[in-house]
Amino acid sequence: MEYSKLNFPPIRLKARRGENGRTEVFDRGRGRWLVLTPEEWVRRHVVEYLKSECGFRAEQIIEEYPVDVNGMAQRADIVAIGSNAKPLIVVECKEPNVVISHDTLHQAARYNAILDCRYIVTTNGLTTYCFEHQADGRYASIERFPHFE
Repeated sequence: MEYSKLNFPPIRLKARRGENGRTEVFDRGRGRWLVLTPEEWVRRHVVEYLKSECGFRAEQIIEEYPVDVNGMAQRADIVAIGSNAKPLIVVECKEPNVVISHDTLHQAARYNAILDCRYIVTTNGLTTYCFEHQADGRYASIERFPHFE
C-alpha cells in the first residue's frame, strides 16, 4: 500500500510486515505494534509534529484518549496535556481521502464538551483546521497549529 505525502514534516517509523501481511508500525507511546492504516499514517505524523514542532514531551501526548459522551464510551484520536496536567489540545484525525467537514469539527467539539481543551484540531494530513475555544463557548479559527515550548 502506498501512503500519501502529507502536509507535515517527514517522519521515521519502525515498521514490519505483520502476520496478516499488512504493514505494522511500532507506537512508542502505547508500546505496541499497530496496523498502518491511512488514518494511522496521519496520526503518526501528528504525534511526531506535536513533539518536534509544538514542544510537547511524549508523556504529554495520549492517543485513543477515553471520553464518555452521553454515557457512550468513545475515544479522541489524540489529546495533548498541558503543563497544568489538564487536556489542552484534542485532535481528530481522518484518513487523507476523507474531507474535513463540519461533522468532523462537531465530533471533536463533542469530545471537547467533556475534555474542556483550549484547542481543537481536525486534520486529514492534507488539510488541517485549528480552533481556539473562546470564553463565550464559540470556536475561533486560528491560523496554524498551536505551538508550546
